[in-house]
Amino acid sequence: MDAASRLKIGISACFMHPDPARTTFAIKTLQYLEQSIAHWVMSTGALAVLVPSPTGPTQRGDVTLDHYAQWLDGLVLHGGADVSPLSYGEQPLQERWAGDKLRDDYEIELVRAFERHGKPVFGVCRGLQLLNVAFGGTLYQDIQTQLPQALVHRDAASYDRNFHTISIEPGTRLAQLYQPAVRYKVNSIHHQAVKALAPGFAVEAVSDEDGLVEAIRRPAAGQPYVAAVQWHPEFHRPGADTIDDAALLDDFLAAALATRENPRTP
Repeated sequence: MDAASRLKIGISACFMHPDPARTTFAIKTLQYLEQSIAHWVMSTGALAVLVPSPTGPTQRGDVTLDHYAQWLDGLVLHGGADVSPLSYGEQPLQERWAGDKLRDDYEIELVRAFERHGKPVFGVCRGLQLLNVAFGGTLYQDIQTQLPQALVHRDAASYDRNFHTISIEPGTRLAQLYQPAVRYKVNSIHHQAVKALAPGFAVEAVSDEDGLVEAIRRPAAGQPYVAAVQWHPEFHRPGADTIDDAALLDDFLAAALATRENPRTP
């Protein structure tokens, strides 16, 4: 397959802000992605493209996020820093939960650009939380503090080897991709979670132990594809006893192909 026929999937950037204590590029802003998410996107032949923020103190030229949304076939929002409580109308309960408002603003505008062009968006972990906030929902700033009875959803020591099971909601798109009666095992690397679900969205999976939201989707017909999961599919190892995430990626890429073949004029 040549490059022109392959799907081009944008991946939002993680930010590393200036830090004098850092030994490399200490006073510079870095924009990057974790390689596993790129490899997951590329696993079926799609091209992964990092979408940098075009704004900032060193901005040059006239490139906008709309240019990327017009050119690319879909967008993946991946993990990283907390979503700032300021982005959903709250103050941080603790300074360490202040999150990254600059990244929030960039990703929310990125989502809006892909919406304008009718392109599908898929969120992973922070990506689910960002989508929920972008469309009017709210978050628990810290699960352990605000829901002390909940399962431990983030263990720094075990990181992506911290697992729990999920239940898939019957009647959802996820239930069409998987068997709703089966309890699937997923990784869990988050301390924030959906509190108030964004209007127009449906919960597609929940944590078995405490009912926290694990997957969401906007199911309305005629609107661009928007879906997300709270776990990291890119960290699951093929052949392991965790959920097979190939169906998730195939569903998203099928939506991207459909929009390429039937483009929407913004």
